[in-house]
Amino acid sequence: MVTSVPRLVIAAPSSGSGKTTVATGLMAAFAARGLGVSPHKVGPDYIDPGYHALATGRAGRNLDAYLCGTELIAPLFAHGARGCDLAVVEGVMGLYDGAAGQGDLASTAQVAKLLRAPVVLVVDASSQSRSVAALVHGFASWDPEVRVAGVILNKVGSDRHEEMLREALDASGVPVLGALRRAPQVDTPSRHLGLVPVAERRADAVDAVAAMAAQVRRGCDLDALFALARGAGELSGAAWDAAEAVVSVSPRTPDGPQERTPAGTGERGTGPRPAPRVAVAGGPAFTFSYAEHAELLVAAGAEVVVFDPLRDEQLPEGTGGLVIGGGFPEVYAPELSANEPLRKAVAELAFGGAPVAAECAGLLYLSRELDGQPMCGVLDTTARMDERLTLGYRDAVAVSDSALAAAGTRMRGHEFHRTVVEPGAGAAPAWGVRAPRPRVEGFVQQGVHASYLHTHWASGPGVARRFVERCLTS
Repeated sequence: MVTSVPRLVIAAPSSGSGKTTVATGLMAAFAARGLGVSPHKVGPDYIDPGYHALATGRAGRNLDAYLCGTELIAPLFAHGARGCDLAVVEGVMGLYDGAAGQGDLASTAQVAKLLRAPVVLVVDASSQSRSVAALVHGFASWDPEVRVAGVILNKVGSDRHEEMLREALDASGVPVLGALRRAPQVDTPSRHLGLVPVAERRADAVDAVAAMAAQVRRGCDLDALFALARGAGELSGAAWDAAEAVVSVSPRTPDGPQERTPAGTGERGTGPRPAPRVAVAGGPAFTFSYAEHAELLVAAGAEVVVFDPLRDEQLPEGTGGLVIGGGFPEVYAPELSANEPLRKAVAELAFGGAPVAAECAGLLYLSRELDGQPMCGVLDTTARMDERLTLGYRDAVAVSDSALAAAGTRMRGHEFHRTVVEPGAGAAPAWGVRAPRPRVEGFVQQGVHASYLHTHWASGPGVARRFVERCLTS
């Protein structure tokens, strides 16, 4: 199979240069032209893909070479871009910034190379003129395998400022494909972990995306950008497929891959099994989820139903398993606490032995209390906000057998939070991690697996398979 979807990678010299504004604006502007636009984000970030989805009407998808491995980047991209006219990939941090101490691993540059895609560099020009040429030259020449094929100048102050910037860049060999004036109306509010998610400000987010699209249309050469995207190299190999993944792949264990029967069959593959209902937390308090997780659960034979812990007083009828991903329960602690009927329903399900997978925000929700507000009381731990940011990739090994993984299963994850739980691990911890210091963390009890670690199940599809199997037998 060959993938030839036109594609662009939107990168920058550093964070704060305007990548999200430009990438989201381009997505919305091209979608308004009637193109099917596939949105992607380099790295583990959950929030930007929400704005991408609003701009395109398609699920925003992540491309993280650390969490998923370099071998899955092109297949996951092809899966998300199937049937589209254009793909726009927003980078992470600076173009060459990736996993700390590991070269270009998980950087925007590495993903661009894996996708054989041209890079458009978004440069904050607010405090420079002629120096912009030296900056662009340095980024364009640093790695000859990375094709920096265009520049979009952001935060340009005036017509004269733009003229000086363009004159300086004439000799760089990198064409200017856009110049955007300073426009505070396209700014999106931030707080302790970055932008405020779309789900928390739907109407304002719609207006912000529309303003981004209008600014990009005014300041960028969309025809030249699309022509550049059409020059991306072909990608060979099959697109990622959730159904194939749950059949053929299981998590990595010390003893290697395990044999699995096809999804949706009996123990010996002899007949159909009923589809267990897996409830997935959503709504404004729980916005962090990779699209592939639900796809893998469905492929493994589950029926996925989304519910909102802020508003729904009961779990979906017939719930046999529960997934509570990341988000901002600390922002909604009083409201989550006030929904006592749902807290009791969650506790009853968990204490009854049903499989429960909780990541980060889910861990906080299952604790006894969060910032003094009663939570579900499933875990004997308390949670509170903290001034210190915990951030980084983690290599993890499952310490205890759980509904997600057998002890010894190795996965990669990511932590991103300003909260702490005390104690940080139960009698049966979830994971052992090596960095930034060796430690165990998280909780495994009955069917519950709760941890701060965000994982991408595409890297270990057996996690979804095992979870659904436990739903059938619990």
